Amino acid sequence: MVDHRRRPWSSARDASPEVSHLIVERAHEELVAGNLDDRRLEQVRPLIRASWQRAWRDRVGAEGLPPLEFTTEALEAYRSGHPLAGALELIRTLLLPGSPEDSGVVVAVGDHAGRLLWVEGDLQQRMLSGEMGFVEGANWSEESIGTSAPGTALTLGESVQIRQAEHYNRLVQPWSCTAAPVFDPETRRILGVIDVTGGDEAVTPQARMLVDATARAVESELLISRLKARAEEPRTPRPSAPASTPRRALREAPRRAQLQVLGRDRARLDVSDAHSERIVELSARHAEILLMLAVHRQGLSAERLAELVYGEGASPDTLRPEMVRLRKVLERVSPDLVPQSRPYRLPMSLETDAQNVLALLGRGAHRVALSAYRGPVLPDSDAPGVVEVREGLRGMLRETMLTEASIEVLLAYAEIPEGASDAEVLRFGLEMLPARSPRRAGLVSRIEKLEAG
Repeated sequence: MVDHRRRPWSSARDASPEVSHLIVERAHEELVAGNLDDRRLEQVRPLIRASWQRAWRDRVGAEGLPPLEFTTEALEAYRSGHPLAGALELIRTLLLPGSPEDSGVVVAVGDHAGRLLWVEGDLQQRMLSGEMGFVEGANWSEESIGTSAPGTALTLGESVQIRQAEHYNRLVQPWSCTAAPVFDPETRRILGVIDVTGGDEAVTPQARMLVDATARAVESELLISRLKARAEEPRTPRPSAPASTPRRALREAPRRAQLQVLGRDRARLDVSDAHSERIVELSARHAEILLMLAVHRQGLSAERLAELVYGEGASPDTLRPEMVRLRKVLERVSPDLVPQSRPYRLPMSLETDAQNVLALLGRGAHRVALSAYRGPVLPDSDAPGVVEVREGLRGMLRETMLTEASIEVLLAYAEIPEGASDAEVLRFGLEMLPARSPRRAGLVSRIEKLEAG
């Protein structure tokens, strides 16, 4: 006999929507079209109808992916200090006991703003949900994606269940989810949200009770941890920082620095801290140098950096004047990014949009990665190091599309320049499409043109 206490999502799937999927779907179409007085809307649950109307008034798109608000390293830094980081093991124990990889559901933990910080659970479900942008770092607030369990639970301050067509965004409508906010046990301020996403099993009454109970258990755990920490605190006051502490040491370092190189010949450097955001467009040569330093974080000798930028046999003497000019640019934008010497290296991490696409591919977020890919890395550059990064990313994107992506994502890849001229991609798409799909004729025509040309 199966022990359902160790597999909470294998219980009877007794979710019973109040109205049919078709009625909700048609009501959604009317609302998105601006027909807010359509009679079918009266048959939709009031909670859902009100959320739809908020999304419609805020001009949230009914299609598209949620925004990604963290680079890989920024996400690691942010969530390591988040109050819910210490409750992860408890959440896993309660919601993903046994073997999480084949649990049948995805469990996510987000912050107060709806940004997903951790996404775990069933491997297959994570891969599929990743294609709608349900990945770490994505913003699932109502303001970003419309009606969804995480975003709506945060808006209302209570647990909610959203079934398939009740989602505002069409990409999310194949899924169902239950979410509950987590409150600070002392101030009652919302700290974050816990969500379970999957099929019908994710919206049963038992699912809601379990997610609610998990949120309350987390709040209790937080309070106990705080009380223990206070009891262990020394009673003697901590000495204040000496008056001689350098002012620079007290200044906040930038919390985010990213180099935009996809589809751009003149890269854009974005640097932001707690108080401001600075953006500068770099020269082609400075873009090449900074990209090499961002990719080779361990540092590069002057000889090796010169070869990566100028070509084999290039002298470091050619590089040094350009490094002087680059340092002057970075001193104005962000002193924390000024390269150090021997070897040349950056004193702080610099993310690139190219590395972000690779990270998304690694997370299984294929649709999001494709959306984030805005073209080749510095397309007009012939610097050997840039060519290597460009071809590496292009090859990884193509390989992932052919081996892991869904048919919908593969066909979207076939519409961008890299995929549109790739006969193998088009043929594979043709093989994956159902025999009677109306899209087959277009693929056949495109393959014939490629082969004839």
